[in-house]
Parts: sequence; C-alpha cells; structure tokens
Amino acid sequence: MTMTRNIFLAGAVLVASAGFAHAEMAATAINDLNVRAGPGPQYPSVGIATRGSSAYLDGCIQGSRWCRVDVNGVRGWVYAEYLQVQHEGAPVVVEQNQTSLGVPVVTYETTASVVPAEPQPGPGDELLGPVGDVDAITPPAEVRTYIDTTPAQTVQLGGDVVVGAEVPADVTFQEVPNYEYRYTRINDRSVLVDPGTRRIVYVYN
Repeated sequence: MTMTRNIFLAGAVLVASAGFAHAEMAATAINDLNVRAGPGPQYPSVGIATRGSSAYLDGCIQGSRWCRVDVNGVRGWVYAEYLQVQHEGAPVVVEQNQTSLGVPVVTYETTASVVPAEPQPGPGDELLGPVGDVDAITPPAEVRTYIDTTPAQTVQLGGDVVVGAEVPADVTFQEVPNYEYRYTRINDRSVLVDPGTRRIVYVYN
C-alpha cells in the first residue's frame, strides 16, 4: 500500500484538515467507477472500483464533487455521488451529506511535474447525470456486431461512463435493429442506453 500511495502522490501536494489521517471513513462504491490520479475527469484512470467495493474515504475537496479514497489496493479520486457511507444505521450518499457526515476537507495542488491532459471539448462541457438503478442486461452478440460495423461518433462528457449514469438530453442515440436499447459512444466507449430513462444499461470494454 505504501508503494502505491507514493506512486499516486508523486509530483502532487495533498493537504488535509488537521487530523484527517486518523479520520478515514468506511465507504462503499455505489456503482462501477474509475479511480483517477487527480480530482477531475481529465486525469488518467489508475484503477476501477467495482460496485460494492469497500473503500476508505480520506476526505473531499470543499465545494467539489471529488473525494480521495483507498479502494481495491489503489489510492485516487472519485466522484462523491458514487460513494455511500453508513450513517445512523442507513446508507447515505456522500455528495449531498459531506457536512452532516463530518467528511474531512482535503485539497489537491499540481506541481510543474504533474500536468493533467487537457480534456477534449464536449457539448457545453456537460456532465453525465447521477447514477440510478437499472436492470442488468447481457446484450446478444449480434448487437456487438452491429456496433462494430456501424461506428458512431464519440461524444466527450465529464464524469465516469458507468452503468446507471444518465446521458444528457442533447446527446443523440443510434437505433439498433430489432433491439429495445439504443447505442452511442461516450468518451470513446460504446454504450447501450435505455431511450426512456436515458440511463446507460451496458458499457462495452
């Protein structure tokens, strides 16, 4: 764990509120999500936290959706809306409850040796919507064949491309013949979307 932490902290200065090292909170990943090297979608993914993974929450950036965690053996940054903790016997999403939960405040400063890649411009620099519950699906092989032979133009959006994320209203979908779900590409990943709810139901790797 020490080696992993040193890798992610190389070239960055991380400052937390006093005593945060002793105030790590147990959290759970609500859905599959990318763990990133810094607090933003422009930073590279350093790992994946699968749905239900246990994590230790160090703290969140004040006024931001980004929190620092240790999960599945890696340390990095994830969206607060994808984390929940137990509070008074019930699961609570971190994003809306940082103050009441007493989540420590951390900050992140890049140095000259750590410069995140510039994010590609997207439609209005929009974000994927919050994650909601969807039914798990296993698309038939012919759907993948159709996607491979009928490529769609990719759309760049902020946020993690995960099952359950809501796609903004101005993103168009492509019909798949004889199939109830639609197809699009977000951040260079092919996804299937429920056209009624606009939620991602499947992400192709």
